[in-house]
Amino acid sequence: MTGKAVMTGDVNARHHIVVMGVAGCGKSTIGAALAERLGAEFLDGDSLHPQANIDKMASGTPLDDDDRAPWLAEIGRRFPASNSALVIACSALKRSYRDIIRSADPSVVFVHLHGTRELLNARMNARPGHFMPASLLDSQLATLEPLQSDEAGVVVNIAQSVEDIVAEVGAALSRLAEVPAGGFSVDLKAAPFKLDDAAVQWVESTISTMTLEEKIGQLFINHNNDYSPRYLDGVLENFHVGGMRYRPGPSAAVQEHIRYAQSKTRIPLLIASNPEMGGAGSCDDGTFVSTHLQAGSHPDKSIARQMGQVAGVETAALGCNWAFAPIVDIHYNWRNTVISTRAFGNTPEIVVERAKEYFDGISESPTVCAMKHFPGDGIDERDQHVVTSYNTLDYEEWNASYGHVYREMIGHGVQSIMVGHIGAPEVSRHFRPGLSDSEVLPATLAPELLQDLLRGELGFNGLVLTDASLMVGLTQAMKRRDLVPATIAAGCDMFLFFRNPEEDFGYMLDGYKSGVISEGRLQDALRRILGLKASLGLHLRADLVPAVEALEVIGSAAHRAIAADIADKTVTLVKDTGHNLPITPETHPRIRLYGISGGADFTRADPLAYLDTVREELEAAGFEVSVFKTAEQREAAGEAGVNFMRVLSEEATGDYAERYDAAFVFANVKGFAQEAAIRIKWSSPMAAEIPWYTTEVPTVFVSLNQPNHLIDVPMVKTAIHAHAGTREAIRATIRKIQGKSEFQGTFNQNVFCDSFDTRL
Repeated sequence: MTGKAVMTGDVNARHHIVVMGVAGCGKSTIGAALAERLGAEFLDGDSLHPQANIDKMASGTPLDDDDRAPWLAEIGRRFPASNSALVIACSALKRSYRDIIRSADPSVVFVHLHGTRELLNARMNARPGHFMPASLLDSQLATLEPLQSDEAGVVVNIAQSVEDIVAEVGAALSRLAEVPAGGFSVDLKAAPFKLDDAAVQWVESTISTMTLEEKIGQLFINHNNDYSPRYLDGVLENFHVGGMRYRPGPSAAVQEHIRYAQSKTRIPLLIASNPEMGGAGSCDDGTFVSTHLQAGSHPDKSIARQMGQVAGVETAALGCNWAFAPIVDIHYNWRNTVISTRAFGNTPEIVVERAKEYFDGISESPTVCAMKHFPGDGIDERDQHVVTSYNTLDYEEWNASYGHVYREMIGHGVQSIMVGHIGAPEVSRHFRPGLSDSEVLPATLAPELLQDLLRGELGFNGLVLTDASLMVGLTQAMKRRDLVPATIAAGCDMFLFFRNPEEDFGYMLDGYKSGVISEGRLQDALRRILGLKASLGLHLRADLVPAVEALEVIGSAAHRAIAADIADKTVTLVKDTGHNLPITPETHPRIRLYGISGGADFTRADPLAYLDTVREELEAAGFEVSVFKTAEQREAAGEAGVNFMRVLSEEATGDYAERYDAAFVFANVKGFAQEAAIRIKWSSPMAAEIPWYTTEVPTVFVSLNQPNHLIDVPMVKTAIHAHAGTREAIRATIRKIQGKSEFQGTFNQNVFCDSFDTRL
């Protein structure tokens, strides 16, 4: 057997090495010679055995694990206690023994001296007087567990001269020093970083000055739930985080919050936002431009670019520099509602075209992107926020669809990728044949997906981060203390959000100290994190956050005009099989207006607030509007004795068509991250707002959010998708209902939900 790197790992100038193997392999001789070559101190581990162990071995009695534990712990302790490079000779035959040593110093590299039994036996017989008799050789060989793939180590054949062995080990150590765990080391001068020598030097010198706690902290992205300086001081001083996302608020408060955070950290922060719809979502007064689906629902691909441009300008004005967008999922399954409005469409081609446009638009501002959610959502109908979901395509199917999207976007220059808590069983089995169902893990924990596929086959050189770590798609996989470091060990570079800061930080630190996160993996993640910061020029900028005057662009008239134009282009007539349109105040003056929501969600906003806007716009157009109230709404208004049966009997009367000329149903059904999939939930059994009245008067159903409602209201003959509950979208929809403006939007076949009756 020749020298080889069993696991890649980082070996720096302070070599910490254990020369291991069974008795007779030459641990002391090779260890001393290697130490001399490296300029290191040498220590024979046998000298650290307590006398009781020596006596036991001399009597011919093997040591048990209880005997070895304090000895191994003492060997491990010697490494962090040393102020110089150190080589220790120690048998370290079992993985568990090596883990004890490595728990004290995760940077330890093992050099396994391998030889045949015949050679080892001959050497044993040639050294009388040593306390280890040759009779125990077979016991040691039976105990020996070879180095495993996740252990930093070198295996060399002892059937050569001491000089040749030492030279071979030295060369292998040099190779190990160059390659991180997984074998895919970052190239900071290549895309997407493209750093010059000075920027690379800043990255390396900054890492070299960091404490271990600062290095661990850089792996975390905090979610700021408090704007107070005291809160930020605690996060930055105690956890040294590498990035932040914040709870949205008024733009002025957000900007000041970010300014304070950047002023209190030695290493500039990545400040993330979620600009999936333009400036909306990054601050309360940001401009809603369009959803991803909306940007894919018109032949004009520049809509996506405009969304990116507004997103970049408004988030940069706040002081953000990292966009968790674009979303590059493919909406194959109409039942999936977590990305139904957040995907550009249901084909790889439309996703690639519009994602590139968005990226180019936002890249006009000093912002980098994190596209999401690798390996791809849109197959499973379930939501990874509440359960692990799966992309069940086989390897070839995945390559032709999601793989195509990721290759195109990586080639286009995207700087980072957010990994979803989404498993890909057949893709994982392509790289790990024989993987059982119970062994399939979400991508955030799957090295075959992050390293073999994303880093290897797709060639991604940028930064990889987890999706939010509180999602049950991740937390159901294993205990928190295990999964926190396991994400980094698997190939993620940053961990999104603490659950409990003290606990998660401790779990990550323990994971490094125990060797779950190798030194090489940690160093590579840090280079990518700081490399991303350097690519933004954060290390050179004194003005990390713009002046207050920059906020004038947020929600500006120019941006609202862009939103209004896009709303007009993308309002979509899905069907009008009843030939109900146009409906005008002259032809149908009396309108019965129904509002449908999913109820209040985690935002606690009034779920029917949009209905006031609808009523106002209808009345401004000249309609006489009567708004339907559910039993719950009537009771809340003070009416006594109301129940759903009474409401139904009062609403569904024979003179309905005499009271109203047309019925408009405006649905704004949301419920993101609170259920596995979203459908219309009516106010009661056989609810009065269900469109039974389509047989009575012309009825128009308008969705302001989800595209899949026809499965629940197939009886409506006129269906419109307006995409948003903004005033601009509502106003544009009402104009088109009246025939004052042409419908221009397009739709994909998901709107019909694979059911024949939805087309009628």
